Amino acid sequence: MNHYKSFWGAWDERVSALRNVPPVLKIVWRSGPAVVAAGLVFRIAISLLPLAMLAITRLIVDYIVHAVSGHQAMPQQFWLLVATEFGLAILIGILVRIIDYFDALLADKYSKHVSVQVMEHAAALDLLAYENPVFYDRLERARVQATDRLAMIQAIGRLIQQLVTSISLSLYIVSFSPWLLLLLIAGLVPAFLGESHFAFLEYSKNIRQTPIRRHLDYLRVLGGSKEAAKELKLFGLKDFLTSRFTGLWGRIYDENIALLRRRLLAGLFLSALGTLGYYSAYVFIIWRTLSGAISVGAMTALTGAVLQVSGYIQQLFSTMSGIADQALFLTDLLAFFEMQPTIRSKANALPAPRPIMHGFEFRNVSFRYPGTNRLILRNLDFCLRPGERVALVGENGEGKTTIVKLMTRLYDPTEGEILLDGVDLREYDLETLHREIGVIFQDFMRYEMTAGENIAVGDIEELDNLELLRIAAHKSLAHEVVERLPRRYEQMLGRRFETGVDLSGGEWQKLALARAYLREAQLLILDEPTAGLDARSELTVFRRFADLTEGKTALLISHRFSTVRMADRIVVLNGGRITEEGSHNELANLGGRYAEMFEMQAANYR
Repeated sequence: MNHYKSFWGAWDERVSALRNVPPVLKIVWRSGPAVVAAGLVFRIAISLLPLAMLAITRLIVDYIVHAVSGHQAMPQQFWLLVATEFGLAILIGILVRIIDYFDALLADKYSKHVSVQVMEHAAALDLLAYENPVFYDRLERARVQATDRLAMIQAIGRLIQQLVTSISLSLYIVSFSPWLLLLLIAGLVPAFLGESHFAFLEYSKNIRQTPIRRHLDYLRVLGGSKEAAKELKLFGLKDFLTSRFTGLWGRIYDENIALLRRRLLAGLFLSALGTLGYYSAYVFIIWRTLSGAISVGAMTALTGAVLQVSGYIQQLFSTMSGIADQALFLTDLLAFFEMQPTIRSKANALPAPRPIMHGFEFRNVSFRYPGTNRLILRNLDFCLRPGERVALVGENGEGKTTIVKLMTRLYDPTEGEILLDGVDLREYDLETLHREIGVIFQDFMRYEMTAGENIAVGDIEELDNLELLRIAAHKSLAHEVVERLPRRYEQMLGRRFETGVDLSGGEWQKLALARAYLREAQLLILDEPTAGLDARSELTVFRRFADLTEGKTALLISHRFSTVRMADRIVVLNGGRITEEGSHNELANLGGRYAEMFEMQAANYR
């Protein structure tokens, strides 16, 4: 009983999944309307040719039988029929290659179009989405489905071709006897149902295996990455990682083999049923010919039609089943496209103020990350005035970077409000707000692009403005790094691509700082700006920082008190609240948390 419910439940889900096909067809059409239309016309044309070939074959055979049995000369139109059949055979070969050409063209256009859509949509989603492992599973499947569903798109083209051919040949068979077609279908339907059922089980298995496969991908990358190579060798982790990989792979392998065996046994039985249906129809045609009901030419054409229809119906069922099952895989892609960011600009949103007159203000702000009960910030009140340099200090996890994410509206507060010039941040247009803020996070990106492009991402519109890139590089001390590279600003960085050159952590950080200085933003936010720099570079940055932030509002996050001393005001976070604030000298003399942390760090240098 449970198996019965499972079977029909699977079919219900499979049929429901066909609703995914129209939206994907819209994506296909948008990727290349002219290519889609041309491919469709040629498929319909080629799908009608088998019937024409059979009709000509019937006439040719009947002419031959009549001429041989009556010892008569061939009529003049006989050779015209042979030439026509020859011409149709050439035409079929030509059309097959034309269709292959349009399929390949569409594959490239669709792959590019849907991949760009996935990239654009992923970039538009909230940062909150990336905190959720379930989202990563969906995103991973969406990325795979974006290009792996090419088979389904080509299958839809084949389905149209098979359907037109099957209908035309079936009408030809029915004109002689409807029973012939019923015999064929009776033998093929069970095979279609069985294949569809196992294809659904394959889909369910793949869904279950997605987290394990993500884990396998992680272990595969970990086992061959430059970043992990040192610890893998020194800690002797090779056997540990390979053992874990082998264990996880074994679970997938066992499940795959079990399903393959079941599918093999069922397929053998169902294949026999299909063969029985075909030969029953074949025997029926022979009997009708021997009884004189149809001619030898008609028998030849009918036998060919039955053989082709048997093959086409099997292909039709298989293609339809494949499309239905491929449509199941599209669920995540379409669900991904349906996801909408909650943090976005309102209709008629205000442009961010330029210049900023009163600055940022946090009023009674509390924040917790989704899926957790722990408040990172608790009833926080905080101001950042124009032209002010403020440093945030505190232990890890106290909410320093969270304040930055809230100020840049990568998140919205759980409670309270954040104002810019007295107006809630949610009232401003996000694009113009982000344009006024330059941020370099501690975990900044190391783009495996050219050195110039690595700087230009700070303001991508200035990508071709080499002079401006050089100025930003001079400010961050990155210019000296770039000048040592073989191709300077055109040098590919990283080891992913050929001719790439890798940099040290401090050198990468200088490039990241250049991005912030490139951006003509009113607010400059630096999260651990000197963490990867040596003492000499840090001292140079310290001396130049006041000049570099002239006319800008600056927010610093740092564990280094030599960096913190650059600020006009230091804010100490503890337990998600501000517990102290003032200048370095004021806080050092206060004898509180700041003084304690400063003393601990200073002791390391004595």
